[in-house]
Amino acid sequence: MDGRLVQDTPMAMKNNTDIFEKCFKFKTAKELQKAGVYPFFRIIESAQDPEVVMNGKRMIMVGSNNYLGLTNHPKVKEAAVEAIKKYGTGCAGSRFLNGTLDLHVNLEEKLARFMRKEAALVFSTGFQVNLGVISALVGKDDVVVIDKMDHASIVDGCRLSYGEVKRFKHNDMADFERVLNNNNGRGKLVVVDGVFSMEGDVIKLPEVLNITKKHGARLLVDDAHGIGVLGKTGRGTAEHFGLEQEVDLIMGTYSKSLASIGGFIAGDADVVHYIKHFARALIFSASPPPASIASVSAAIDIIENEPERIERLWKNTHKMLKGFKELGFDLGPSETPIIPIIVGEDEIAFKSVMMLQEEGVFANVAVSPAVPPGKALIRTSYMATHTDEQLDKVLDAFKKVGKALGLI
Repeated sequence: MDGRLVQDTPMAMKNNTDIFEKCFKFKTAKELQKAGVYPFFRIIESAQDPEVVMNGKRMIMVGSNNYLGLTNHPKVKEAAVEAIKKYGTGCAGSRFLNGTLDLHVNLEEKLARFMRKEAALVFSTGFQVNLGVISALVGKDDVVVIDKMDHASIVDGCRLSYGEVKRFKHNDMADFERVLNNNNGRGKLVVVDGVFSMEGDVIKLPEVLNITKKHGARLLVDDAHGIGVLGKTGRGTAEHFGLEQEVDLIMGTYSKSLASIGGFIAGDADVVHYIKHFARALIFSASPPPASIASVSAAIDIIENEPERIERLWKNTHKMLKGFKELGFDLGPSETPIIPIIVGEDEIAFKSVMMLQEEGVFANVAVSPAVPPGKALIRTSYMATHTDEQLDKVLDAFKKVGKALGLI
């Protein structure tokens, strides 16, 4: 190798802006690690059950989106194993070319029936659904309107589109209508979460739908946290409000109630057909693996055949909402199995989660930009499979930590 070239490289770096400079300056995570209050990337050594193992210690899990407790269900695991035996571990290509199996098509048909829509289309991740669908539908002369607390995948899908992006205050219908005004002659897509993933509240869907229709817009509901949770039969936010036939597009993920990884969009057959041919996140991404698809299909069967799971989920949800409120915690507007404990400052949130961990409870932390500055929270979420004994232990742990930190 030319020794002169090696010697010259550092000087060249000094004379130019190094794109890695931001990496070298990023110290926050290392400082939290050094202080023993880093709550991210914790290593779990077991399945996502109501209790998990971490560092050899059993802990009660209240930080999972496994709402119906299906990720370790024998029928779901059996379906995944059988799919691997028949189809192997992957498709080695995109849906667009060689990666479409009969499994994918069968699941799309089942999802369309389940969501009571004409058609459905499966993607490799839920994140990719929003990236692909929004960027495919929203062009340079169009506008996309979103709630300020919509999921990051919606925000990024808007960024990938060529349309104008407008935001309205969280669940504020007056501001929503204000934002939609003065867009005559433009294609308009409204995108909202059904259940908001940090706040745990539900979109005011009837009002959103009325205003959307009034202004000639179309509506996409991201129901990642609503499917398997809301509605008499677990079909989500639209079913909860009796508006399944009114919502244009419903997006869902498999990584919550459906016990796998991936996502889908469901709606009018012609719209889904268009998305299938223009969503870059679908066309240029590897197809969902057979085991994932088979797992989702089995999970849907269980949801339809065991409605008592949803009943147990809500029994546990009401118990925890009541318990936390009686202890004096600030839960914000939560009304679902996502129950945030709002603590305010980031430092308190980090300490809280680590102290809960010492008490045998695994919970999550959310700080800005996931939540507004000064609104840091401990995010808890519940499963149909939690026992009363486990939930009582969680409340006891929160009571102990809350008092120690002056939160109650």
